[in-house]
Amino acid sequence: MKSRSLPSKLLAAVLLGALAPVVALAAPSTAAKADLVDTAVAAGSFKTLAAALTAADLVGALKGAGPFTVFAPTDAAFAKLPKGTLESLLQPENKAQLIAILKLHVVAARIPLSTALEKGSAKTLAGETVAIAFKDGSVRVNGAKLTTADINTSNGVIHVIDTVLLPEKKAVATAAMVGGSPVRLIALAIERGVPLFNDGQPAACAAIYEVTAESLIAFAQLPAAANQILRTALAESAKNPDPTERAWTLRRALDRTLATVDPLHSAPR
Repeated sequence: MKSRSLPSKLLAAVLLGALAPVVALAAPSTAAKADLVDTAVAAGSFKTLAAALTAADLVGALKGAGPFTVFAPTDAAFAKLPKGTLESLLQPENKAQLIAILKLHVVAARIPLSTALEKGSAKTLAGETVAIAFKDGSVRVNGAKLTTADINTSNGVIHVIDTVLLPEKKAVATAAMVGGSPVRLIALAIERGVPLFNDGQPAACAAIYEVTAESLIAFAQLPAAANQILRTALAESAKNPDPTERAWTLRRALDRTLATVDPLHSAPR
């Protein structure tokens, strides 16, 4: 007997049923009256997200007609960012970087979890696509774990995630690294990059290392040997489509640069 594959919608429905123990599904609501912002504020666990939306002047947009899908990081998710990152992003001079990060969490459509799993990805307002899949026992949005799904609102739907998504592009926030010594810049980049890499976001980690390397070349007045190390790593990284290998190529270059600038300094691991 020939095997027949399940239609994609049925497969998504079957998978969604299997996810019940690992993803909390919001209770169905046929008359959601509060919008995305008011719903998040009322939940009490998105105070940091609300503050970030306010600083980025995005509250009005997310109170509009929509519909939108928001992958909403909890306060605990923002707390996982390296020390000083959030405070720096909330400064007026870093508004563009903050907007880029927040837009990575918003899709211009109402996408319930079943549809998200069926499609496997979604294009965000930041212009980047996030991957949505069941992996390692949980639903993942890029590297973030989706903990609660399908919170319906009057103008969209909220899916709760446990990690802040960071852009792969150079809009990744680097404000916390501006103005320090080369040793401090490298230490901060590694401090920010390692948790992302370990949390399954090698592309975001590589982006941080890349921006750091370019900033060091442009502004740090490094020895010629250190600049060459960084330039070589950037060139190799640009040719490599694998984000894990890119991250490691750039990390090794930062370690070597650190040893060149300060031989007595040991890079954090």
